[in-house]
Amino acid sequence: MQNEILYNNQVIGFLEEIWGDGFLSPGGADEVARVLSDVDIEDKCVLDIGSGSGACAVLLVSEHKAARVIGIDVEDPVCEAANRRAKAAGFDHKIEILKVNPGPFPFNESTFDIVFSKDSIIHIPDKPEMARQAFRVLKPGGKFAASDWLISHEGPPSPQMADYIKDEGLDFAMASPKTYFQAMQNAGFIDIELVNRNPWYSKVAAEELAWLSGANRVELSRRHGTDYIDHQVDIWTKLVGVLESGEHCPHHIRARKPI
Repeated sequence: MQNEILYNNQVIGFLEEIWGDGFLSPGGADEVARVLSDVDIEDKCVLDIGSGSGACAVLLVSEHKAARVIGIDVEDPVCEAANRRAKAAGFDHKIEILKVNPGPFPFNESTFDIVFSKDSIIHIPDKPEMARQAFRVLKPGGKFAASDWLISHEGPPSPQMADYIKDEGLDFAMASPKTYFQAMQNAGFIDIELVNRNPWYSKVAAEELAWLSGANRVELSRRHGTDYIDHQVDIWTKLVGVLESGEHCPHHIRARKPI
């Protein structure tokens, strides 16, 4: 289990400025809706892997009408923020955020109708085990619907990608679409679908970099510190580069557990 808090309150606050209140990855409510395309979660019980600061869990209930959402994450600051957000939204009777240790999901077999995640599985190095765990906790006929940040190829990252990942400092464990597909297939999933979102995020990330490095930079530096914002501009510059090359390729991943 990691000792350093990766998503501390400063990181949470900064990422929410970029991506919206309660979001620690891009796209907001629109991207959640795209991940759930053709996946009906109304009146369903949902597991939210890597629930972050809670905006997705609230959306799953408020906009997509889930009956119950159990979110899991591995750090206190995000779990506390998510539980506060659920309570403030009046959904604490439907949303529960649990801090867990990395490893097997602490739930019985066939517990959930839906397993959802938004850009969090990148922090789980063992994709085959993640897929097995998701399959195990899903009910027969249940669906997996997630987005994640992938690398376009097997093998080591390019020097440019390795430099970007090092700069992020967020224990990214990127896998390729092939690795993801095989992990889901070997776990027993069917109807596996991977959708490349690189064209979308390449454009969005360039806009984010312009926002960070433009007129907002002085005020952002005042609030977060000049060194911190300078580092973020450097990260986003490298992020845009590996997105433009296609090596960084966010995907949507959907699949179903057979009945």
